[in-house]
Amino acid sequence: MNKKLTIALVAHDKRKVDMIEWALHNAHFLSLHNLVCTGTTGSLIRTALLEKGIKSNNITCMHSGPMGGDAEIAAMVVRKEIDLAIFLIDDLSAQPHEADIQMLLRQCRVHNIPIACNRYSADLMLTSTLWDDDTYVPMEPKYVPYNRSEN
Repeated sequence: MNKKLTIALVAHDKRKVDMIEWALHNAHFLSLHNLVCTGTTGSLIRTALLEKGIKSNNITCMHSGPMGGDAEIAAMVVRKEIDLAIFLIDDLSAQPHEADIQMLLRQCRVHNIPIACNRYSADLMLTSTLWDDDTYVPMEPKYVPYNRSEN
């Protein structure tokens, strides 16, 4: 990997254990990059990494999700400051800040930022050979009307 990535890590309360386990499993890769996390998630990951003796001074904690952390990370996506997002969502519980959650997901889609919402897709994204390909440039999304009569 030639480029130092900025990776957003977000996990709902009932998915934080999954996120910590995933972060520990991928600790070597994550230690090479900058991590931006919502507050509680970042604090838990930092503590877990330190307990394993892994350097964790590359973690920036935003506010907690319900206090605006999801919105802060969404703003970073819009400014092209995030390269990859991992958002472990609790789809089985209502979230009081659902609008912020949807905003973050939408901004990742609109601005072509890869976002994984489960551990399997997160692992696939981390292990992609495209991170090592200096010639690969993601295409910008094309938001143009589709004219069926032309095809």
